Amino acid sequence: MSSTGVRIASQAASLGTKNRSPLAQLLHALNQPLTGLQCSLELAVAGPRRIDQHVQTLREGLDLTSRMRALVEAIREVNDFRESTPGSETTLLDALLRETAADLHPVAQQRNVRLVLHAHAPLPVQGTTAQLASLAFRLLESILSLTREGGVLELLAENDRTHARLEISWSSGAPDAHSPLSPPELGLLVAQAGWEQQGAEWIQSQADLMQRCSIRVPLAGVGQDHTAGAGI
Repeated sequence: MSSTGVRIASQAASLGTKNRSPLAQLLHALNQPLTGLQCSLELAVAGPRRIDQHVQTLREGLDLTSRMRALVEAIREVNDFRESTPGSETTLLDALLRETAADLHPVAQQRNVRLVLHAHAPLPVQGTTAQLASLAFRLLESILSLTREGGVLELLAENDRTHARLEISWSSGAPDAHSPLSPPELGLLVAQAGWEQQGAEWIQSQADLMQRCSIRVPLAGVGQDHTAGAGI
């Protein structure tokens, strides 16, 4: 990797993004390949260069442009979520998670990843089946891609009185060359934006090679039931 590529990767890896919104993270990340592309082009026109140097510059530019396109697409998806509203239907999230895990089971087997799901209690949440199925798939697909081969991805979904609580843990592999801008990481960031638009609380952490994500989604109708019970 060139000095420009190393600098961009180093800057990207040092992003303090955990306290930023998904959109803010994406916009901040977009500045990295933009800066890299500008530096690369400035070097290209700075003076005479050998043909192989020009070819290397073009390759770096294409790589940076590809990364920018992926970021812009993620920004578009996040913005679509921000402009949408949760459906008024009630959907059983536990059933959707079981269906999604079953759909991804062949992928997990191919990657030699043990996918474990604990979801037994009914978890009625507000949102259409299509909305929540898409979010469940994006969430688990992204995390599965981030789980190292031979590792474990475990999901616990339970009724936490007023919320459906999802606790997800996975053994992460070696960082991607484009981390934290890799497609699975972008997919997880987009999934976060979608869940937060559904009213969910999202907390993500890391300890050694274990990643954890905690998502709390309000249960449908719990507020009304709680208010009625308090008045008796």
